[in-house]
Amino acid sequence: MTSTRAATTATYAAFIGSGFAFASWAARIPQVRDQLELEPATLGLVLLAIAAGSLLALPLSGPVVTRFGSAKTVAAMALLLALALTVVALGALAGVFPVVIGLAMLGFANGAWDVAMNVQGTVVERRLGRSIMSRFHAGFSLGTVAGALLGTLMIALNVPVTAHLLGVAVIIAVSIPWYAQRFLDDRAETPEEPGDGTVKPSALTAWREPRTLLVGVFTLAFAFAEGTGNDWISVAAIDGHHVSPALGTLAFAAFLTAMTIGRWFGPGLLDRFGRVPVVRVLCAIGVGGVLLFIFAPNPAYAFAGTLLWGVGVCLGFPVGMSAGGDDPHRAAARVSVIASIGYCAFLAGPPLIGFLGEHLTVLRALIVVAVMLGLAALVADSVRPLPRTPEVEQVDRRKAGAQEQ
Repeated sequence: MTSTRAATTATYAAFIGSGFAFASWAARIPQVRDQLELEPATLGLVLLAIAAGSLLALPLSGPVVTRFGSAKTVAAMALLLALALTVVALGALAGVFPVVIGLAMLGFANGAWDVAMNVQGTVVERRLGRSIMSRFHAGFSLGTVAGALLGTLMIALNVPVTAHLLGVAVIIAVSIPWYAQRFLDDRAETPEEPGDGTVKPSALTAWREPRTLLVGVFTLAFAFAEGTGNDWISVAAIDGHHVSPALGTLAFAAFLTAMTIGRWFGPGLLDRFGRVPVVRVLCAIGVGGVLLFIFAPNPAYAFAGTLLWGVGVCLGFPVGMSAGGDDPHRAAARVSVIASIGYCAFLAGPPLIGFLGEHLTVLRALIVVAVMLGLAALVADSVRPLPRTPEVEQVDRRKAGAQEQ
């Protein structure tokens, strides 16, 4: 039987690998653009293929994980993502069409992988009996840093895009399925259905659950605040506060660093004070950070604002995933729905800020982020842990005895 310790390590590997793979591609976008001679508008349409693939995968991933389990789903999606990177790598030599196909595959694989590893994260978190989800998401952040640094090294050494992405594809195809074998069986963690003829609910019924939808709104608000920071902090610092490009990038790095540190140390706060009080305090910190960044009288205050912004958004998405997994019987379906709603922010955020930026400046447009964090605070009660049923208690006692076997 898989030990909880091994499953925890494997879950970290899945999160790190996901971030590493995606950042490896993202680091080479400029070179792919140059090789294919793409105009900015055309490049934007090409990159939209990733979002299209993810949108297709997210609602389907709940039923898939429910039926096949998170281990098989992550392993299969890692192989598909490796194939997608291979198609993109070869497409960079052949033309735009194969790159679009490869990116759509990448988006699909990444979306389903994301849901499955978050489901496994909720299983590990429940088995450990303490909050750890945000640390898994910190692992994803570390993976993106590693992928970006490797991409920078490959560019500095003049390694071709094709060779680089093919190498990453091999790493992902070999390592992630190997680690996924050490996942806990999330289906075995599910309490058995009562023998009263009750029909097991469909995974799609989660879309009709008010709490699940509210948790989705909560997650969307935090995803919007996080994604907007990723996309626009550098631009807003350079254009709005008139700092150099290097300092604008440093402001973005400060945001990422604060968010990663917050995710690593956040579990202790969640276990001590509970989800709802912690996320409401973080919403207040985030709102303060965003407003400080927008209205800062000088760049030093703006940098302080990015740090507070990063701390403020660090736990929202992980807490939403944990809330979706409170009931092991419904975890896969609920996490799928919550992720599907949350990821809409990554699609709507960039064009909304861009549109408002045309009329208000990008810096002033970021006020929307403060509004979204205020919305998250209003619906924060939705992430309060569900009461544990006797069936779940029984399963946990049975599993605890075999925890370190």
